[in-house]
Amino acid sequence: MNLVLLFAEDFVADDRVVLRGRRREHIAGVHRAAAGDVLVAGVANGRMGAATILRIDGESVEMSVALDRDPPPPLPLTLVVAVPRPKVLNRVIAGATSLGIKRLFLINAWRVEKSYWSSPRLSEANLREQAIAGLEQSRDTILPSIEVRRFFRRFVEDELPEIARDSTCLVAHPYAADPCPRSIAGHVTLAIGPEGGFIEAELVSLDRAGFRPVSLGPRVLRVETAVAALVSVISA
Repeated sequence: MNLVLLFAEDFVADDRVVLRGRRREHIAGVHRAAAGDVLVAGVANGRMGAATILRIDGESVEMSVALDRDPPPPLPLTLVVAVPRPKVLNRVIAGATSLGIKRLFLINAWRVEKSYWSSPRLSEANLREQAIAGLEQSRDTILPSIEVRRFFRRFVEDELPEIARDSTCLVAHPYAADPCPRSIAGHVTLAIGPEGGFIEAELVSLDRAGFRPVSLGPRVLRVETAVAALVSVISA
């Protein structure tokens, strides 16, 4: 936890918070913080600054906060990703959030196992929890918008063209002829399929929506690796 993320319900005064549970345990057990120590803190969807510990015990930690700066700017990229294996999903959400992605769509595809859709890791509560983990890691405060779409064609044909309007539209595909472009100016909408890629019919639908297939090379990457690698290349 590189940032203590605060919420409205934590405040007992305009400049004072009391935390219990996971965050108190992390401050005490991982930071090994004591009264007088200063940590980086920020309010969810708000400003960042310093939090000075006033008191810490086995139940709670009380801190005074001075929020005097804005969070880092968002990454100008919308991510559309086929739902990965449940145990990978948490890493994808936390990783994308830590990179500064603020709009993310989880979609279906032919190679997405039907059982993935019944996983509790797709619940709104879990997606929010993983986004919070990404913010705490990267010292950011702005929660991303994460939306789930079960029907591929309906999403790609009816929604995606408007979502991607006025942006550079790319679809990652392990067998694409063109390499992923570097240092793209302006907003990017990036679609990433399952680890084996989108099937041909899905690529055709994405092509009609204005998406150009690109590749990072001959290796087939795991979804969480592909997200990090592609974002690094695009925003270099």
